[in-house]
Order: sequence, then structure tokens, then C-alpha cells
Amino acid sequence: QLQLVESGGGLVQPGGSLKLSCAASAASTFTLEYHAVGWFRQAPGKEREAVSCVSSSGGSTNYADSVKGRFTISRDNAKNTVYLQMNSLKPEDTAVYYCAAEFWPDGPEVAPMAAGSFSTWGQGTQVTVST
Repeated sequence: QLQLVESGGGLVQPGGSLKLSCAASAASTFTLEYHAVGWFRQAPGKEREAVSCVSSSGGSTNYADSVKGRFTISRDNAKNTVYLQMNSLKPEDTAVYYCAAEFWPDGPEVAPMAAGSFSTWGQGTQVTVST
């Protein structure tokens, strides 16, 4: 069983940066190898939205239009971790950020942006952008 743990959230001023991490927990019996991994966020009173996704190989990435040019997703399979570097943060980026993973052994370049494509989810980490 794969369990995901997000970290790196916090309070930051507009224009600032944060780096989120999504790791397979020590209790996991599976690693993130062969998994596509996505980041999603949900603000109070709003629907959950896709932020970014990286394929299992790391060779393909997708981003929501709202974060293109500001956020960068990456993965380090040796560390069993996926990262979301967030720069030039805006108040509208405030949300709980979740990572999600899906085993995709036959699709090393598949990087889906639909929440329904993922079956394993983390507990979320709060990101607040405010003065």
C-alpha cells in the first residue's frame, strides 16, 4: 500500500516562495516508482483544482494556466519524493495542497490533470499567501 505525506506548506507574503514535498511514507509498502504524481489544491468554498502533474519518468509535466511560469514540479525517484516549487506566490494561491499518485507502469510519459485519474491521496498541507 502506498501512503503519501505532504510537507512544506506555511504562511508566506505575496511574491514569496515555498517548496512543497510529497513523499511515500515510511509505512508504505510501495514506492513512487512507476507512479504519475499530481498536485491539487482546494480553497475554502471552492472546488478542488489541478495544479500540476509529472509522469513516472519525469519526462512529461503539465500545469494549470494559473500557475504556469511560477510553479515547477519535479521528482527525485532516488529519494521517493515529488516537489512543487512555488514562486511569485499570490493571495489566490492560498489553499490546502494535496498530492496524489497513480500506478502507471505502461505510461511513463502520462501526466494526467484529472483528479479522477488518481487513487492515492495525501492528507494535504496548508499554503497561505498573505501580508
